[in-house]
Amino acid sequence: MTIPRLRSAAAALALLAAVVVPAQPAAAAPASYVALGDSYSSGTGTRAYLADGTTCQRSVHAFPALIASAKGYALDFRACSGATVADVAAAQLGALTPSTSFVSVSVGGNDAAFAAVLTECAKPAWMSNCTAAIDRAQAVITGQLPGRLGSLYGQIRARAPQASVTVAGYPRIFNGEDCNAATWFSPTEEARLNATADLLNRTTAAAATAAGFTFRDPTTAFTGHAVCDDVEWLNGLASPISDSYHPNRSGHAVGYVPLIGPALTGAPVAVTTATVQAAELSGPALARDQRAHAAQDARIVPERFVLPDLTSAAARAAAARAGVDLSDAASIARADRAAGALQESRR
Repeated sequence: MTIPRLRSAAAALALLAAVVVPAQPAAAAPASYVALGDSYSSGTGTRAYLADGTTCQRSVHAFPALIASAKGYALDFRACSGATVADVAAAQLGALTPSTSFVSVSVGGNDAAFAAVLTECAKPAWMSNCTAAIDRAQAVITGQLPGRLGSLYGQIRARAPQASVTVAGYPRIFNGEDCNAATWFSPTEEARLNATADLLNRTTAAAATAAGFTFRDPTTAFTGHAVCDDVEWLNGLASPISDSYHPNRSGHAVGYVPLIGPALTGAPVAVTTATVQAAELSGPALARDQRAHAAQDARIVPERFVLPDLTSAAARAAAARAGVDLSDAASIARADRAAGALQESRR
């Protein structure tokens, strides 16, 4: 009786082995998100950057990394400090494919040399010409930028035909006062610089709308959080200097994410402690991925604000011409106001 029982058990095992277990469905690949653009997308101003072998100043605290972490997207973080429209076209569009789901982009400020304009306007007016610098920037925005953006947006759509594309604008930096002792922005200059940001946003919005993209203007969101406001979302004169006049971590997490996130993804995006932790944990992988593009990124020239230097030979010569006593702050300020008013009267 033992042998038949053994044979029966063996047959049962064979039958079980022959049963086909249904395969578990493979986990869906995360949606592809490509972040294009300049320092306002890369995260300059957040004071913590990826060790990716570049000067792009990409940060896990920038809005693209926070949105990707909150939604579980696979981020290709191509945005780079200093990028112009031409740089985005030449160095960043290779990240786009027909399977790209989401694209964000901020670009145009460097085409108008906005960092150089800020550098000029931060000097006392007797050693600079802020009015002329702003005029040149506005001429580029109105005369050249529409065609550049139109071409770029067309290339984005051709490479990523199914993607949701959101274009991010630029906030007004100033609130009408200058609380930094080492800069000389007048209220008039600040008003014109803010008006230049508005012009840049209107120009960008028109190009984005023509391309069928969504544009988001951060002006209202950042109101009350400009440089010298009680709660700043934008750095004033910062350390390091390269972080000056860019959104800080709050500017990205509380300013840009609630603005860009819903437009890009179709749903609200919340930045929680877990979101920030996930973004920070993504840093090494993001750095590794972007390190592969370091040679391309090296062609992008960083645009940096430069602190006024009143000890330079040029400053001393300008002071002598204007009759300024460089050892007397009141003398510097009086001459600044007089020279600024003269420049405005000549417009």
